[in-house]
Amino acid sequence: MSTNSDATPSRHGAPTWLVTAISGAFGLFFAYAMWNAISNLVQTAQVAGDLGLSLNALGWFLWIFAAAFPLLVWAAAFALGRRRPATVLALVMVTGLALVAVFWLNVVAYSTLNTTQLVG
Repeated sequence: MSTNSDATPSRHGAPTWLVTAISGAFGLFFAYAMWNAISNLVQTAQVAGDLGLSLNALGWFLWIFAAAFPLLVWAAAFALGRRRPATVLALVMVTGLALVAVFWLNVVAYSTLNTTQLVG
């Protein structure tokens, strides 16, 4: 009688400990992206407040979505890669991290060039 424990890989996937290690390691990078977005939200709100302004709805949406986007991408990458071999999981996580990086560059460029549209 053969049992499939967490330590042995399933038919197509990686062992649970390896999936957890890969997801956790990449999760730190995704968490850094979230932390960076939250930091910029706070700084933007403080600077606008110092000028007697506040963030408008677009500004709040942009920074809150920029903070939530890495979590959404990590969850999607985890859902897509958790039952696949470890190398595929790592590649899916790297692809998700690249997507978050490109999105972050777009947010920074937009907020830098259109600051007046984000405050009111």
